Amino acid sequence: MAAMKNSSSDTTERLWGGRFRTPPAPALTAFSRSDDRFFRLAPYDLAGSRAHARELQRAGVLDAGELAQMLAAIDRLEREVLAGTVRPSAGDEDVHTFLERVLTEWLGPVGGKLRAGRSRNDQAANDLRLYLRDKGRVMATLVLDLQAALVEQAEQHVETLSAGFTHLQPAQPIVFAHHLLAHAQAIFRDIERLRDWDRRTARSPLGAAALAGSAICTRPELSATELGYDAPCENSIDAVGSRDHVAEFLFVVSMMTVNISRLAEEVCLWTSRQFRWVELDDAYATGSSIMPQKKNPDIAELTRGKAGRLIGNLTGMLSTLKSLPLAYNRDLAEDKSAAIDSLDTLDLALPAMAGMIRTMRVDVAELRRQAPMGFTLATEVADWLALRGVPFSTAHEITGALVRLCEEKSIELWELTPETLASVDDRLRPDMLECLTLEAAVAARIGYGGTAPVRVWEQIGRLKAGLAAQAAWADAYGGPRC
Repeated sequence: MAAMKNSSSDTTERLWGGRFRTPPAPALTAFSRSDDRFFRLAPYDLAGSRAHARELQRAGVLDAGELAQMLAAIDRLEREVLAGTVRPSAGDEDVHTFLERVLTEWLGPVGGKLRAGRSRNDQAANDLRLYLRDKGRVMATLVLDLQAALVEQAEQHVETLSAGFTHLQPAQPIVFAHHLLAHAQAIFRDIERLRDWDRRTARSPLGAAALAGSAICTRPELSATELGYDAPCENSIDAVGSRDHVAEFLFVVSMMTVNISRLAEEVCLWTSRQFRWVELDDAYATGSSIMPQKKNPDIAELTRGKAGRLIGNLTGMLSTLKSLPLAYNRDLAEDKSAAIDSLDTLDLALPAMAGMIRTMRVDVAELRRQAPMGFTLATEVADWLALRGVPFSTAHEITGALVRLCEEKSIELWELTPETLASVDDRLRPDMLECLTLEAAVAARIGYGGTAPVRVWEQIGRLKAGLAAQAAWADAYGGPRC
Protein backbone atom coordinates (compact mmCIF):
# COMPACT_ATOMS: atom_id res chain seq x y z
CA MET A 1 0.00 0.00 0.00
CA ALA A 2 1.38 3.40 -0.97
CA ALA A 3 2.17 5.59 2.01
CA MET A 4 -0.71 7.85 2.94
CA LYS A 5 0.02 11.51 3.49
CA ASN A 6 -2.13 14.50 4.29
CA SER A 7 -2.93 16.59 1.24
CA SER A 8 -2.51 20.35 1.24
CA SER A 9 -1.39 20.54 -2.38
CA ASP A 10 -2.78 23.09 -4.83
CA THR A 11 -2.02 20.75 -7.72
CA THR A 12 -4.54 21.04 -10.54
CA GLU A 13 -5.67 17.64 -11.73
CA ARG A 14 -8.52 17.64 -14.20
CA LEU A 15 -10.51 14.54 -15.00
CA TRP A 16 -10.31 15.40 -18.68
CA GLY A 17 -7.88 17.09 -21.08
CA GLY A 18 -5.89 14.42 -22.89
CA ARG A 19 -7.00 15.59 -26.33
CA PHE A 20 -6.40 19.30 -25.59
CA ARG A 21 -3.18 21.05 -26.67
CA THR A 22 -3.49 24.05 -24.34
CA PRO A 23 -4.73 24.46 -20.80
CA PRO A 24 -8.11 26.08 -20.10
CA ALA A 25 -8.32 29.84 -20.00
CA PRO A 26 -8.55 31.38 -16.52
CA ALA A 27 -12.02 32.69 -17.34
CA LEU A 28 -13.22 29.19 -18.22
CA THR A 29 -11.68 27.75 -15.07
CA ALA A 30 -13.32 30.38 -12.87
CA PHE A 31 -16.70 29.95 -14.53
CA SER A 32 -16.54 26.15 -14.59
CA ARG A 33 -15.48 25.57 -10.99
CA SER A 34 -18.19 24.32 -8.66
CA ASP A 35 -19.86 26.59 -6.18
CA ASP A 36 -18.12 26.10 -2.83
CA ARG A 37 -21.38 24.79 -1.34
CA PHE A 38 -21.28 21.81 -3.70
CA PHE A 39 -18.24 20.38 -1.94
CA ARG A 40 -20.51 19.47 0.97
CA LEU A 41 -21.57 16.53 -1.21
CA ALA A 42 -18.17 14.91 -0.53
CA PRO A 43 -19.47 12.29 1.96
CA TYR A 44 -22.10 11.16 -0.54
CA ASP A 45 -19.54 11.02 -3.33
CA LEU A 46 -17.33 8.88 -1.12
CA ALA A 47 -20.26 6.60 -0.30
CA GLY A 48 -20.74 6.11 -4.03
CA SER A 49 -17.01 5.49 -4.40
CA ARG A 50 -17.15 2.69 -1.84
CA ALA A 51 -19.93 0.98 -3.74
CA HIS A 52 -18.10 1.57 -7.03
CA ALA A 53 -14.85 0.14 -5.65
CA ARG A 54 -16.63 -3.07 -4.75
CA GLU A 55 -18.07 -3.19 -8.25
CA LEU A 56 -14.56 -2.78 -9.66
CA GLN A 57 -13.40 -5.70 -7.54
CA ARG A 58 -16.26 -7.82 -8.90
CA ALA A 59 -15.17 -6.82 -12.43
CA GLY A 60 -11.53 -7.73 -11.75
CA VAL A 61 -10.20 -4.16 -12.02
CA LEU A 62 -9.24 -4.21 -8.34
CA ASP A 63 -7.93 -7.26 -6.55
CA ALA A 64 -8.82 -7.97 -2.95
CA GLY A 65 -5.76 -6.19 -1.58
CA GLU A 66 -6.33 -3.11 -3.71
CA LEU A 67 -9.97 -3.01 -2.67
CA ALA A 68 -8.94 -3.06 0.98
CA GLN A 69 -6.48 -0.22 0.37
CA MET A 70 -9.10 1.77 -1.49
CA LEU A 71 -11.79 1.36 1.16
CA ALA A 72 -9.38 2.27 3.96
CA ALA A 73 -8.34 5.40 2.10
CA ILE A 74 -11.96 6.38 1.41
CA ASP A 75 -12.84 5.92 5.08
CA ARG A 76 -9.89 8.04 6.16
CA LEU A 77 -10.66 10.71 3.58
CA GLU A 78 -14.25 10.95 4.78
CA ARG A 79 -13.11 11.44 8.37
CA GLU A 80 -10.63 14.13 7.38
CA VAL A 81 -13.06 15.94 5.09
CA LEU A 82 -15.67 16.04 7.85
CA ALA A 83 -13.06 17.21 10.34
CA GLY A 84 -11.87 19.90 7.93
CA THR A 85 -8.28 18.68 7.85
CA VAL A 86 -8.44 17.94 4.12
CA ARG A 87 -10.01 20.62 1.96
CA PRO A 88 -10.45 21.29 -1.75
CA SER A 89 -7.74 23.32 -3.44
CA ALA A 90 -8.34 26.24 -5.75
CA GLY A 91 -7.52 24.00 -8.68
CA ASP A 92 -10.14 21.36 -7.89
CA GLU A 93 -12.88 21.81 -10.47
CA ASP A 94 -15.52 19.97 -8.44
CA VAL A 95 -16.01 17.52 -5.62
CA HIS A 96 -15.19 14.54 -7.86
CA THR A 97 -11.86 16.07 -8.94
CA PHE A 98 -11.01 16.95 -5.34
CA LEU A 99 -11.61 13.50 -3.94
CA GLU A 100 -9.94 11.62 -6.78
CA ARG A 101 -6.91 13.91 -6.54
CA VAL A 102 -6.44 13.18 -2.84
CA LEU A 103 -6.98 9.43 -3.24
CA THR A 104 -4.43 9.34 -6.07
CA GLU A 105 -1.93 11.29 -3.97
CA TRP A 106 -2.42 8.82 -1.16
CA LEU A 107 -2.61 5.58 -3.13
CA GLY A 108 -0.66 6.27 -6.30
CA PRO A 109 -1.69 4.18 -9.34
CA VAL A 110 -4.30 2.29 -7.30
CA GLY A 111 -6.14 5.56 -6.71
CA GLY A 112 -6.26 6.16 -10.45
CA LYS A 113 -8.14 2.90 -10.99
CA LEU A 114 -11.25 4.24 -9.26
CA ARG A 115 -12.31 6.18 -12.33
CA ALA A 116 -12.77 3.04 -14.42
CA GLY A 117 -16.36 2.29 -15.41
CA ARG A 118 -17.90 5.52 -14.22
CA SER A 119 -18.34 9.14 -15.24
CA ARG A 120 -18.87 12.41 -13.49
CA ASN A 121 -22.32 12.25 -15.03
CA ASP A 122 -23.51 9.30 -12.97
CA GLN A 123 -21.46 10.45 -9.98
CA ALA A 124 -23.11 13.88 -9.97
CA ALA A 125 -26.58 12.39 -10.36
CA ASN A 126 -25.91 9.91 -7.56
CA ASP A 127 -24.44 12.46 -5.16
CA LEU A 128 -27.47 14.73 -5.33
CA ARG A 129 -29.96 11.88 -5.05
CA LEU A 130 -28.23 10.63 -1.92
CA TYR A 131 -28.02 14.16 -0.51
CA LEU A 132 -31.71 14.88 -1.10
CA ARG A 133 -32.88 11.53 0.27
CA ASP A 134 -30.83 12.08 3.42
CA LYS A 135 -31.43 15.79 3.98
CA GLY A 136 -35.08 15.43 3.02
CA ARG A 137 -35.50 13.28 6.10
CA VAL A 138 -33.61 15.78 8.26
CA MET A 139 -35.95 18.48 6.97
CA ALA A 140 -38.94 16.23 7.69
CA THR A 141 -37.80 15.94 11.30
CA LEU A 142 -37.71 19.74 11.59
CA VAL A 143 -41.19 19.96 10.08
CA LEU A 144 -42.43 17.35 12.53
CA ASP A 145 -41.24 19.54 15.40
CA LEU A 146 -43.36 22.37 14.01
CA GLN A 147 -46.24 19.90 13.79
CA ALA A 148 -45.68 18.88 17.38
CA ALA A 149 -45.88 22.55 18.40
CA LEU A 150 -49.18 22.96 16.54
CA VAL A 151 -50.61 19.84 18.18
CA GLU A 152 -49.46 20.97 21.64
CA GLN A 153 -51.24 24.28 21.16
CA ALA A 154 -54.33 22.55 19.75
CA GLU A 155 -54.59 20.25 22.76
CA GLN A 156 -54.79 23.33 24.99
CA HIS A 157 -57.57 24.93 22.94
CA VAL A 158 -60.10 22.23 22.07
CA GLU A 159 -62.65 24.14 24.17
CA THR A 160 -61.45 27.62 23.18
CA LEU A 161 -64.21 29.29 21.16
CA SER A 162 -63.27 31.61 18.32
CA ALA A 163 -64.52 32.93 15.02
CA GLY A 164 -63.77 31.08 11.83
CA PHE A 165 -63.23 33.19 8.74
CA THR A 166 -63.93 33.18 5.03
CA HIS A 167 -62.82 36.10 2.85
CA LEU A 168 -61.11 37.34 6.05
CA GLN A 169 -64.59 38.08 7.41
CA PRO A 170 -66.08 36.43 10.53
CA ALA A 171 -68.13 33.47 9.31
CA GLN A 172 -69.01 30.80 11.90
CA PRO A 173 -67.91 29.86 15.41
CA ILE A 174 -65.26 27.16 15.72
CA VAL A 175 -62.89 25.94 18.39
CA PHE A 176 -59.41 27.42 18.00
CA ALA A 177 -57.83 23.96 18.00
CA HIS A 178 -59.73 23.18 14.80
CA HIS A 179 -58.14 26.19 13.10
CA LEU A 180 -54.63 25.23 14.25
CA LEU A 181 -55.15 21.67 13.07
CA ALA A 182 -56.18 22.89 9.62
CA HIS A 183 -52.62 24.16 9.22
CA ALA A 184 -51.25 20.90 10.64
CA GLN A 185 -53.27 18.84 8.15
CA ALA A 186 -51.89 20.77 5.17
CA ILE A 187 -48.32 20.37 6.42
CA PHE A 188 -48.99 16.66 7.08
CA ARG A 189 -49.75 16.22 3.38
CA ASP A 190 -46.46 17.90 2.53
CA ILE A 191 -44.53 15.18 4.36
CA GLU A 192 -46.66 12.58 2.62
CA ARG A 193 -45.66 14.17 -0.70
CA LEU A 194 -42.03 13.92 0.39
CA ARG A 195 -42.45 10.23 1.17
CA ASP A 196 -44.07 9.67 -2.20
CA TRP A 197 -41.25 11.60 -3.90
CA ASP A 198 -38.71 9.44 -2.12
CA ARG A 199 -40.32 6.27 -3.43
CA ARG A 200 -39.83 7.46 -7.01
CA THR A 201 -36.32 8.75 -6.31
CA ALA A 202 -35.04 5.51 -4.76
CA ARG A 203 -33.35 4.47 -8.03
CA SER A 204 -29.59 4.46 -8.39
CA PRO A 205 -27.93 6.15 -11.39
CA LEU A 206 -24.59 4.41 -10.73
CA GLY A 207 -23.60 2.20 -13.63
CA ALA A 208 -25.05 4.58 -16.19
CA ALA A 209 -21.59 6.12 -16.64
CA ALA A 210 -21.67 8.93 -19.21
CA LEU A 211 -24.98 7.83 -20.76
CA ALA A 212 -24.78 4.35 -22.32
CA GLY A 213 -24.02 2.25 -19.26
CA SER A 214 -20.70 0.71 -18.30
CA ALA A 215 -18.84 -2.17 -19.89
CA ILE A 216 -16.97 -2.66 -16.61
CA CYS A 217 -19.60 -2.14 -13.91
CA THR A 218 -22.29 -4.59 -14.92
CA ARG A 219 -23.99 -5.25 -11.55
CA PRO A 220 -25.46 -1.85 -10.67
CA GLU A 221 -28.22 -3.52 -8.68
CA LEU A 222 -25.64 -4.46 -6.03
CA SER A 223 -24.37 -0.89 -5.74
CA ALA A 224 -27.97 0.30 -5.54
CA THR A 225 -28.71 -1.97 -2.59
CA GLU A 226 -25.54 -0.90 -0.80
CA LEU A 227 -26.53 2.76 -1.06
CA GLY A 228 -30.08 2.26 0.19
CA TYR A 229 -31.84 2.45 -3.17
CA ASP A 230 -34.61 0.09 -4.20
CA ALA A 231 -33.09 -0.64 -7.62
CA PRO A 232 -30.99 0.90 -10.40
CA CYS A 233 -32.53 3.35 -12.86
CA GLU A 234 -34.25 1.57 -15.73
CA ASN A 235 -32.55 3.59 -18.47
CA SER A 236 -28.94 4.80 -18.42
CA ILE A 237 -29.70 7.89 -20.54
CA ASP A 238 -32.56 8.88 -18.26
CA ALA A 239 -30.40 8.21 -15.21
CA VAL A 240 -27.88 10.94 -16.06
CA GLY A 241 -29.97 13.26 -18.23
CA SER A 242 -33.10 13.77 -16.12
CA ARG A 243 -33.66 15.96 -13.10
CA ASP A 244 -37.42 15.74 -12.70
CA HIS A 245 -36.80 14.25 -9.26
CA VAL A 246 -35.01 17.49 -8.31
CA ALA A 247 -37.82 19.62 -9.72
CA GLU A 248 -40.36 17.48 -7.85
CA PHE A 249 -38.39 17.83 -4.62
CA LEU A 250 -38.34 21.59 -5.12
CA PHE A 251 -42.09 21.55 -5.66
CA VAL A 252 -42.63 19.59 -2.45
CA VAL A 253 -40.55 22.00 -0.36
CA SER A 254 -42.07 25.01 -2.13
CA MET A 255 -45.59 23.78 -1.42
CA MET A 256 -44.59 23.09 2.17
CA THR A 257 -43.22 26.60 2.55
CA VAL A 258 -46.35 28.07 0.99
CA ASN A 259 -48.46 26.19 3.54
CA ILE A 260 -46.22 27.33 6.39
CA SER A 261 -46.36 30.85 4.97
CA ARG A 262 -50.14 30.80 5.35
CA LEU A 263 -49.68 29.97 9.03
CA ALA A 264 -47.08 32.73 9.29
CA GLU A 265 -49.50 35.25 7.77
CA GLU A 266 -52.16 34.34 10.31
CA VAL A 267 -49.68 34.77 13.15
CA CYS A 268 -49.09 38.30 11.83
CA LEU A 269 -52.86 38.89 11.95
CA TRP A 270 -53.42 37.23 15.32
CA THR A 271 -50.69 39.29 17.01
CA SER A 272 -51.93 42.61 15.62
CA ARG A 273 -53.74 45.13 17.82
CA GLN A 274 -56.78 44.68 15.60
CA PHE A 275 -57.04 40.95 16.45
CA ARG A 276 -55.28 40.67 19.85
CA TRP A 277 -55.68 36.88 19.78
CA VAL A 278 -52.07 35.91 20.41
CA GLU A 279 -48.99 37.32 22.13
CA LEU A 280 -45.58 36.11 21.04
CA ASP A 281 -42.94 35.19 23.57
CA ASP A 282 -40.26 37.86 23.80
CA ALA A 283 -37.64 35.36 22.66
CA TYR A 284 -39.44 34.95 19.32
CA ALA A 285 -40.27 38.59 18.53
CA THR A 286 -38.30 41.72 17.68
CA GLY A 287 -38.60 45.44 18.35
CA SER A 288 -38.25 48.66 16.41
CA SER A 289 -35.16 50.83 16.28
CA ILE A 290 -37.31 53.99 16.54
CA MET A 291 -40.67 52.96 18.06
CA PRO A 292 -40.13 51.58 21.57
CA GLN A 293 -43.63 50.13 21.87
CA LYS A 294 -43.34 47.76 18.91
CA LYS A 295 -43.27 43.97 19.19
CA ASN A 296 -42.95 42.55 15.70
CA PRO A 297 -43.58 39.00 14.39
CA ASP A 298 -40.36 38.96 12.37
CA ILE A 299 -40.07 35.15 12.27
CA ALA A 300 -43.48 34.92 10.63
CA GLU A 301 -42.67 37.72 8.19
CA LEU A 302 -39.28 36.25 7.24
CA THR A 303 -40.84 32.84 6.69
CA ARG A 304 -43.55 34.38 4.56
CA GLY A 305 -40.86 36.04 2.47
CA LYS A 306 -38.76 32.89 2.12
CA ALA A 307 -41.69 31.15 0.44
CA GLY A 308 -41.07 33.38 -2.56
CA ARG A 309 -37.44 32.36 -2.61
CA LEU A 310 -38.27 28.65 -2.73
CA ILE A 311 -40.87 29.18 -5.42
CA GLY A 312 -38.13 30.98 -7.37
CA ASN A 313 -35.81 27.99 -7.00
CA LEU A 314 -38.51 25.70 -8.39
CA THR A 315 -39.26 28.04 -11.27
CA GLY A 316 -35.57 28.38 -12.09
CA MET A 317 -35.09 24.61 -12.15
CA LEU A 318 -38.07 24.08 -14.43
CA SER A 319 -36.79 26.80 -16.74
CA THR A 320 -33.36 25.15 -16.86
CA LEU A 321 -34.84 21.77 -17.75
CA LYS A 322 -37.12 23.12 -20.45
CA SER A 323 -35.98 21.94 -23.93
CA LEU A 324 -32.70 20.37 -22.76
CA PRO A 325 -31.69 17.58 -25.15
CA LEU A 326 -30.69 14.20 -23.76
CA ALA A 327 -28.49 13.11 -22.18
CA TYR A 328 -26.27 15.15 -19.84
CA ASN A 329 -25.73 18.89 -20.30
CA ARG A 330 -23.75 21.14 -18.00
CA ASP A 331 -26.92 23.21 -17.48
CA LEU A 332 -27.95 20.47 -15.06
CA ALA A 333 -25.38 21.71 -12.54
CA GLU A 334 -28.04 24.25 -11.55
CA ASP A 335 -29.83 21.43 -9.73
CA LYS A 336 -27.49 21.64 -6.78
CA SER A 337 -27.82 25.42 -6.39
CA ALA A 338 -31.59 25.24 -6.18
CA ALA A 339 -31.74 22.20 -3.90
CA ILE A 340 -29.03 23.28 -1.47
CA ASP A 341 -30.38 26.81 -1.18
CA SER A 342 -33.90 25.55 -0.49
CA LEU A 343 -32.73 23.16 2.21
CA ASP A 344 -30.46 25.76 3.80
CA THR A 345 -33.39 28.20 3.94
CA LEU A 346 -35.69 25.67 5.62
CA ASP A 347 -32.94 24.69 8.04
CA LEU A 348 -33.17 28.22 9.46
CA ALA A 349 -36.90 28.87 9.11
CA LEU A 350 -38.38 25.67 10.53
CA PRO A 351 -36.82 25.70 14.04
CA ALA A 352 -37.70 29.38 14.39
CA MET A 353 -41.32 28.77 13.40
CA ALA A 354 -41.60 25.78 15.73
CA GLY A 355 -40.29 27.80 18.67
CA MET A 356 -42.60 30.72 17.91
CA ILE A 357 -45.71 28.51 17.72
CA ARG A 358 -44.80 26.47 20.80
CA THR A 359 -44.29 29.52 23.03
CA MET A 360 -47.08 31.82 21.80
CA ARG A 361 -49.80 32.68 24.31
CA VAL A 362 -53.45 32.61 23.21
CA ASP A 363 -55.89 35.08 24.78
CA VAL A 364 -58.82 32.72 25.31
CA ALA A 365 -61.13 35.42 26.67
CA GLU A 366 -60.52 37.72 23.72
CA LEU A 367 -61.17 34.95 21.22
CA ARG A 368 -64.47 34.15 22.92
CA ARG A 369 -65.48 37.82 23.08
CA GLN A 370 -64.96 38.21 19.34
CA ALA A 371 -66.37 34.82 18.34
CA PRO A 372 -70.04 35.87 17.89
CA MET A 373 -69.27 39.26 16.37
CA GLY A 374 -70.24 39.85 12.77
CA PHE A 375 -73.35 37.66 13.14
CA THR A 376 -71.34 34.41 13.07
CA LEU A 377 -74.39 32.59 14.53
CA ALA A 378 -76.60 33.44 11.55
CA THR A 379 -76.13 30.03 9.97
CA GLU A 380 -77.62 28.49 13.11
CA VAL A 381 -80.89 30.30 12.37
CA ALA A 382 -80.99 29.06 8.77
CA ASP A 383 -80.11 25.50 9.83
CA TRP A 384 -82.79 25.57 12.57
CA LEU A 385 -85.44 26.52 10.01
CA ALA A 386 -84.22 23.95 7.46
CA LEU A 387 -84.39 21.16 10.05
CA ARG A 388 -88.05 22.09 10.58
CA GLY A 389 -88.99 21.72 6.97
CA VAL A 390 -88.42 25.22 5.63
CA PRO A 391 -86.68 25.11 2.21
CA PHE A 392 -83.15 26.33 2.72
CA SER A 393 -83.51 29.04 0.07
CA THR A 394 -86.41 30.43 2.12
CA ALA A 395 -84.56 29.93 5.39
CA HIS A 396 -81.63 31.85 3.92
CA GLU A 397 -83.89 34.80 3.03
CA ILE A 398 -85.53 34.83 6.46
CA THR A 399 -82.17 34.78 8.21
CA GLY A 400 -80.87 37.57 5.99
CA ALA A 401 -83.88 39.70 6.91
CA LEU A 402 -83.24 38.95 10.60
CA VAL A 403 -79.61 40.07 10.30
CA ARG A 404 -80.69 43.23 8.49
CA LEU A 405 -83.09 44.02 11.33
CA CYS A 406 -80.30 43.49 13.88
CA GLU A 407 -78.08 45.91 11.95
CA GLU A 408 -80.84 48.51 11.90
CA LYS A 409 -81.40 48.16 15.65
CA SER A 410 -77.64 47.87 16.41
CA ILE A 411 -78.13 44.63 18.30
CA GLU A 412 -76.63 41.14 18.02
CA LEU A 413 -78.54 37.96 17.24
CA TRP A 414 -78.48 36.72 20.81
CA GLU A 415 -80.20 39.95 21.91
CA LEU A 416 -83.33 39.19 19.88
CA THR A 417 -86.66 38.81 21.70
CA PRO A 418 -89.57 36.52 20.79
CA GLU A 419 -91.49 39.58 19.65
CA THR A 420 -88.70 40.69 17.34
CA LEU A 421 -88.47 37.21 15.84
CA ALA A 422 -92.19 37.12 15.13
CA SER A 423 -92.01 40.51 13.42
CA VAL A 424 -89.65 39.04 10.81
CA ASP A 425 -91.38 35.69 10.23
CA ASP A 426 -93.85 33.70 12.30
CA ARG A 427 -91.81 30.55 11.73
CA LEU A 428 -89.08 32.01 13.96
CA ARG A 429 -90.32 30.60 17.26
CA PRO A 430 -88.81 31.56 20.65
CA ASP A 431 -87.16 28.16 21.12
CA MET A 432 -84.90 29.02 18.18
CA LEU A 433 -83.00 31.32 20.54
CA GLU A 434 -81.63 28.23 22.31
CA CYS A 435 -79.38 27.49 19.34
CA LEU A 436 -77.88 30.99 19.35
CA THR A 437 -74.97 30.16 21.64
CA LEU A 438 -71.34 29.51 20.70
CA GLU A 439 -71.35 26.19 22.52
CA ALA A 440 -74.45 24.98 20.72
CA ALA A 441 -73.06 26.07 17.35
CA VAL A 442 -69.79 24.15 17.64
CA ALA A 443 -71.40 21.12 19.30
CA ALA A 444 -73.80 20.81 16.36
CA ARG A 445 -70.91 20.29 13.91
CA ILE A 446 -70.62 16.66 14.93
CA GLY A 447 -69.79 15.07 11.59
CA TYR A 448 -66.40 13.56 10.80
CA GLY A 449 -63.89 16.41 10.47
CA GLY A 450 -66.19 18.95 12.10
CA THR A 451 -65.38 21.50 14.78
CA ALA A 452 -67.30 19.80 17.63
CA PRO A 453 -64.78 19.28 20.45
CA VAL A 454 -65.33 15.50 20.49
CA ARG A 455 -64.45 15.36 16.79
CA VAL A 456 -61.45 17.62 17.26
CA TRP A 457 -60.06 15.28 19.93
CA GLU A 458 -60.51 12.39 17.50
CA GLN A 459 -58.71 14.38 14.81
CA ILE A 460 -55.81 15.03 17.16
CA GLY A 461 -55.52 11.32 17.89
CA ARG A 462 -55.45 10.37 14.21
CA LEU A 463 -53.00 13.15 13.39
CA LYS A 464 -50.60 12.11 16.16
CA ALA A 465 -50.64 8.54 14.85
CA GLY A 466 -49.88 9.81 11.35
CA LEU A 467 -47.06 12.02 12.60
CA ALA A 468 -45.54 9.05 14.44
CA ALA A 469 -45.56 7.08 11.18
CA GLN A 470 -43.85 9.97 9.40
CA ALA A 471 -41.21 10.16 12.13
CA ALA A 472 -40.59 6.42 11.81
CA TRP A 473 -40.12 6.85 8.05
CA ALA A 474 -37.58 9.63 8.59
CA ASP A 475 -35.65 7.51 11.10
CA ALA A 476 -35.63 4.28 9.10
CA TYR A 477 -33.57 5.45 6.13
CA GLY A 478 -31.02 2.87 5.05
CA GLY A 479 -28.85 5.06 2.82
CA PRO A 480 -25.79 7.12 3.81
CA ARG A 481 -26.50 9.79 6.41
CA CYS A 482 -24.06 12.65 6.64
